[in-house]
Amino acid sequence: MNKIKVGIVGAAGYTAGELIRILLNHPMAEIVFVQSASHAGQQVTVVHDDLLGETDLSFAKEADLDGIDVVFLCQGHGKSKSWMEEHSLPDHLKVIDLSTDFRLGNEPWPFVYGLPELNREDIRKARFIANPGCFATGIQLALLPLAANDLLTDEVHVNAITGSTGAGQKPVETTHFSWRDGNLSAYKIFEHQHLGEILRSLRQLQPSFENDFNFVPVRGNHTRGIFATVYTRFEGTEEEAYALYNKYYKAHPFVVISPVNPSMKQAVNTNKAILYMEKHRNKLVVVSCTDNLLKGASGQAVQNMNLMFGLDEQTGLKLKPAGF
Repeated sequence: MNKIKVGIVGAAGYTAGELIRILLNHPMAEIVFVQSASHAGQQVTVVHDDLLGETDLSFAKEADLDGIDVVFLCQGHGKSKSWMEEHSLPDHLKVIDLSTDFRLGNEPWPFVYGLPELNREDIRKARFIANPGCFATGIQLALLPLAANDLLTDEVHVNAITGSTGAGQKPVETTHFSWRDGNLSAYKIFEHQHLGEILRSLRQLQPSFENDFNFVPVRGNHTRGIFATVYTRFEGTEEEAYALYNKYYKAHPFVVISPVNPSMKQAVNTNKAILYMEKHRNKLVVVSCTDNLLKGASGQAVQNMNLMFGLDEQTGLKLKPAGF
């Protein structure tokens, strides 16, 4: 099989930097161009200095779609739809979008929601993929086995803390080091933009779910990683919950069911989602640990690319966590 020819649009941000890092070491991928109008002509390492000594790529001003097999859209939210409208795509070209633009499926292009643990077979056949959001990924993975068995019978409560890289590379007040360090804050309480895609996925498995979904997102004082605690009513035992989750994720290599309470660092710098469960009275508590830039963004995008091109979904994604 020939290597997959890759283009990256909007290549100056965090998610693009992670994509480049992964794809440079992917045995079946070749990066043809990385596009950034604001950095055109500069070497990639000027922006992504962690890649010093890894690549001599430079940023292109325009995306040259001839001769590539897949393009990753890493622009800011709201820009991918315009990009699709402005470009005439070769018939063979596949698109993986990392913005919010196509996650709810209300567009003229047939975008498939790219959560492999929910839609793997559809992803294999898809031309266009809407990559899930970072919070949405970890929270959905904590709940999919319950929804698949019609066991979401009450309201759901979620508290999830994310690193500053989840807000993107452009500095704003709440990502500035002096504000974020040693600090915590809740934001968009019960109104986060990922709620729509979470509820859509849960109802895909359990159409009857109409209970309240109470999500409190928290800005953490770390750079990367999401630690979510999710709880809802569950009438079974803790052992039954583990059996349910192990069965659902048996064929999904990036979801790890932990028998002991995990820490976020076990997932950071990997494409893994680590899940852990406890039963307290009539509530099941699920802890979910993910890396917001990998399983929550770029790693999952490469996982989707692998599926779309008939590769083992783990190809190029056996990454090592940094435990200390």
